[in-house]
Amino acid sequence: MAHSPETVQAVRGSYVFERLPLPVAAIKHGVSQGSAQAWKKKALDAGDDWDRARSAALMAAGGLGDATNQILEGFTLLFQTAIQKVHDDKKLSAEDMVASLARLSDSYAKMLTSAGKSNPKISKLAIAMEVLNEEAVLIKAEFPDDVERFAKILDSLGPRICEVFG
Repeated sequence: MAHSPETVQAVRGSYVFERLPLPVAAIKHGVSQGSAQAWKKKALDAGDDWDRARSAALMAAGGLGDATNQILEGFTLLFQTAIQKVHDDKKLSAEDMVASLARLSDSYAKMLTSAGKSNPKISKLAIAMEVLNEEAVLIKAEFPDDVERFAKILDSLGPRICEVFG
């Protein structure tokens, strides 16, 4: 079924300006996800990059600080989900749990460091997360008997750090 140029623009507008995921934008306008993906690719080939337009629209709507905060918010949700999965995995030993938490914290700290360059409050949170990461590495290396206790402390300390510094 052929769609009008207005429909293509409506899907693009929902994706770019409303920040809807492409499949949701397609559903909203009564077209298949395949059609929406094809339009997006055709537009890219013609020099209209929907993803860049989406990023530019986000920055224009609230400035770089708001864009950074929104990106960080999305990353934080992923981070929290990953932390919860590590915490809920009863097959992990305490040492493996701390190692996983340290890797996740390192990724989070790097993200915060990048984001902190445009927002001083985020920068403070990045430093706090780096300190936690270094503590995890130190405890694993020099105090392996305390790894399980540290993992339990991190469960309570992580949200507290975000509350105080975030």
